[in-house]
Parts: sequence; structure tokens; C-alpha cells
Amino acid sequence: MKISKINLYEVVVPAKKGTIESKEINKPLHKLSRGIDEGWSIQFDQLSKILISIKLSNGVVGWGECYRGNLMSDVKQIASKFIGTDIEKILRQKLPIPFTRMYDGFECAIWDSFARLKKIRVVDLLGGEVRNKVKVGSWSSHRSKDEVGEIASNFCKMGYDCIKFKTDLEDDVVAWAKAIKETAPGMKIIFDPNERWDSPSEVKIRLDQLKEIGNTLCLEDPISRWRIDEYSHLRNYSPIPIVLHVSLPYVDHGQRIKDAIVAIKQNAVDGFNFNCGLTNFQKLDNIASSAELPSWHGSEIDLGIMEAMYMHSCAAASSCEWPSDIFGRLIREHDLLKNPIKIEPPFAYLPEGYGLGIEPDLEAINHYLINKAEVLN
Repeated sequence: MKISKINLYEVVVPAKKGTIESKEINKPLHKLSRGIDEGWSIQFDQLSKILISIKLSNGVVGWGECYRGNLMSDVKQIASKFIGTDIEKILRQKLPIPFTRMYDGFECAIWDSFARLKKIRVVDLLGGEVRNKVKVGSWSSHRSKDEVGEIASNFCKMGYDCIKFKTDLEDDVVAWAKAIKETAPGMKIIFDPNERWDSPSEVKIRLDQLKEIGNTLCLEDPISRWRIDEYSHLRNYSPIPIVLHVSLPYVDHGQRIKDAIVAIKQNAVDGFNFNCGLTNFQKLDNIASSAELPSWHGSEIDLGIMEAMYMHSCAAASSCEWPSDIFGRLIREHDLLKNPIKIEPPFAYLPEGYGLGIEPDLEAINHYLINKAEVLN
């Protein structure tokens, strides 16, 4: 069954007003450099995303979504490699393309197409579901301490029991934790400094105070990842769990599957945030579950197609116990799906139907469209 056509849709979907950070704060979150722009200089919702629609010769259509910040010319070049290819002969475990930030988008589209062709779900290709609902959390970037309590309370009223914050040394995370304990007593917090708490001494100052408040679920990537020995020291210093984010789309930063193995060998972590495509997430889950450590699925605050892929990965993953970062529809104006992923906080439910089990909203896609390409045989 050959791939007869691939349509590419480049979209920019802004965040809803007020959902990223306090209005007086301007701290862009895109960690990677792009062209002449350094990392941390572009806000994530300003960057485009490219959606991939694969049509098979019998009319079956599957969908994928690339991470933000890819170029249409590069995605189109990769798409041309698959045109005319028999989808049943593609090695899905390792696609015949280089591993770049475009890889997972094509993997998603090919797996969705193949699963729809065979009239099964993507989760079935992963070995079947361990669970049909996935724990999910709420999210915010940097905030003034006056807003934190209200934000957490609002999420708590929606049913969420965990909130994740982006943070650096300028943020008063202790004040945040106190405010949340007062306004949303049952809410747990994930602090994610993205390696920006600089040194173990700075981390320890905060761990001491957060321990006394008692509502921190875990601390993710507090200092530079190359200092993995210091992660081990921090883990032994405090009862607050230390987490390593293994994000394979950060290929330019050198992140690899082996990072999880090294962290376990050095007793450096209590769990993981994994972000990657279908095959690699299963590999990482196998590592974490074999080590009897929990994980969750990370994200780049994505749209609905990619979040559906995350749902299938989580549903098949034994280690995926902590709240996953499936909250794009909380933050962005639209997820570009006709029917959003069912979320009843604190759980999201595995979509029903063949493939990913979702249907993209072409009207919404066209509303946010900035570029389009068609690749034919």
C-alpha cells in the first residue's frame, strides 16, 4: 500500500491571553537557538508547527505533527523520500531518515497511517494499553507571587492536583509554594528550572525551605545536566525527588537515550520526564520501569495531533505514573482537532478509534495556516 500524497500545513497557534506568564514578565521559553537567535530569546507560541498528512493509495489518511521551529523546505525534502513507498515495508522502529527535530512528526504520521490501514490503534502497535487514562497536570511559566495562589486555586477547582512551573533564580518559589498551600491545599508542584538554578548551593537553599512547606512533588533539571554527579548529591540531600528530563528532540544539545542509563547507574534521580516519539519513548519507559522508577511524558506545549501521540505512548508505558505534560489546550487558542482529547482533570483519556483516534479540524488548520505544500509521486 503506497504513499501517494503528503500534504504539509505550517501553522502558528498563539497562546491564550495570560496563560503563559504574568504581564510584567517577559521570559521566552524556547530553549534552542534558531538561526541567529539564541536560546531563550523566542516565545514558544511565536514559532510555527508543521502538520503532516499522509494519504495512501487506497485513500487512508494518517496525521503527524512536528515540533516547533522546523523549516517547511526541510520537512518537504523529507516528505519527498516517502512518496511512492509501500508503507507496509517501512521499518517503523527506525525510519530511513536522519534523526532530527522532524523525525517524530513523520514517525507519528506513518504509525497513524499504518494503524488506520490495519484497523487497529497506535497503542496496539506498542503492545497494548497498560491504562486507558493518563494522569495529567496543569502548567504555568514565570509568575509574580501575587498571582500564583489564584492560578493554582483555579486549576484545583477544575480538578487538577498538580501544577508545573518554569522557574529561574529570580523566582521566589518558596513564596509560590506557601501561597499554593494556602489557596489550594491538595495541589502538588513540579518546579522546572531548565538547569537554571546554577549551583548545588542555590538548589539546597530552596530545597530546605520547600521541604518544610511539603507540597513539592519533584524538582526537574535544577542544574546543568553534565553535572550528573551533583544530581546524586542533591538526591541524597533532600527527600524532594530529583528528576532528569531526557528530551530527544533536543538532539542539538546532545540528549540521548543513554542519559537515562547513566543517571540510574549513578543513583542520580528519583524519576524521569521523557519527551520523544513513539519508539524511543517505549525504549525509555523500558529503562525506567526496569529500574522501578516513575516517569511522565514531557512536551513542548504542543497541538492535538502530537498530544494524541503522547497519549498512546503513555497508555502503553508501565513507568508513566506522574502527571504528564498534556496541557496544550489549556494554553493555546486551539488544538486543531475536531474533538479535543477527553480531559477530566486530573486524567486524560485515550482517544477511541483506529490509529491515533483523532480527526484534525481542517477549518481550524486553515485559520492558523501560514504556508502549505503538497508532495506528489
